[in-house]
Amino acid sequence: MGTRAPQGLLLLLLLRLLLPRGASAGSLHSPGLSECFRVNGADYRGHQNRTGPRGAGRPCLYWDQTQQHSYSSASDPHGRWGLGAHNFCRNPDGDVQPWCYVAETEEGIYWRYCDIPTCHMPGYLGCFVDSGAPPALSGPSGTSTKLTVQVCLRFCRMKGYQLAGVEAGYACFCGSESDLARGRPAPATDCDQICFGHPGQLCGGDGRLGIYEVSVGSCQGNWTAPQGVIYSPDFPDEYGPDRNCSWALGPPGAALELTFRLFELADPRDQLELRDAASGSLLRAFDGARPPPPGPLRLRSAALLLTFRSDARGHAQGFALTYRGLQDADDPAPSKGSAQTPAGPPDGANVSCSPRPGAPEAAIGGAACWLRVKGPQRWGLPGTPQEAGPFGTAGLEGSPCPVLPGTPRLRV
Repeated sequence: MGTRAPQGLLLLLLLRLLLPRGASAGSLHSPGLSECFRVNGADYRGHQNRTGPRGAGRPCLYWDQTQQHSYSSASDPHGRWGLGAHNFCRNPDGDVQPWCYVAETEEGIYWRYCDIPTCHMPGYLGCFVDSGAPPALSGPSGTSTKLTVQVCLRFCRMKGYQLAGVEAGYACFCGSESDLARGRPAPATDCDQICFGHPGQLCGGDGRLGIYEVSVGSCQGNWTAPQGVIYSPDFPDEYGPDRNCSWALGPPGAALELTFRLFELADPRDQLELRDAASGSLLRAFDGARPPPPGPLRLRSAALLLTFRSDARGHAQGFALTYRGLQDADDPAPSKGSAQTPAGPPDGANVSCSPRPGAPEAAIGGAACWLRVKGPQRWGLPGTPQEAGPFGTAGLEGSPCPVLPGTPRLRV
């Protein structure tokens, strides 16, 4: 027992040293109330029933009256996709964002995406104009026909930048908060291009950057903001095999409250451990067969060490958890179902994460432009007839997409 405290404190100190001076990773500052923690809003269970926010856009059809279409409450008897006797926007087919049917027949435009301001995962800062002169994000950039959101985040994180921006489905740009301060916001619907490397994600638009904080999906970090969100490694992509990641969690207060918004591990060999940072003692352990309990989990520890390990075969969506520091373990809990995003960081706070010294340079690097139809076939990446896409199908046909002139390709 006497040796555990120094080990725990040493781990906490090492994690702090991994961050650049002045950094405070985890200060995700998306404002307001977040109703989504998946990048494509598949977990949205809100009540917006029109294609536009605040009563704008076209009204949605009721899901129990859409049996003539591919998706209806009859096709979701157990409620897995959130369909039912209502007309709220949902994402039952793993598309890039929630949508709904707007017409009884399939002639012309019979479905539309929903623009839901509260359905953007914490760490996504929004859609911004990129005129190119000067670029909206002033750091390194590159293109890749295998681009995903995390591929770009990883590239910029390893370059030492705070922000990562995806554009036109295949371009990645890095920048800092000073770039964001002079950025010009664009409507959320302008960032509508599907990522070349993942048909369930959006990667900006034409002349539009979807900007993220690079701490999303990092494999390590020191989280000291009063409240925030921690994602599994590689999120919003699936975590990979042989991952061994740790996060130090020490917000102000005498106790901690964690709420798991998403938890999908592949099997019992993929594990998440919660340890007291001071003593190193194990407080909780969860895996693919033992998920965390629903609702808030309160721990009488001022600081935690979270460790995630996956085996050689493990890959799944992973987890997203919100935390907040408590002055006392008996502090009142937030209302059921709320998912408050973190408050903004103090002035001058730096929200970047950094890789371990000597980590290999990020590598991102064909795919096709996409047809958009609604039907029983899942989205998939085009490829050779023998090549399966990410959903186990050969995918939809497409056409080659251009590369911006003069933009370097990221190394594969």
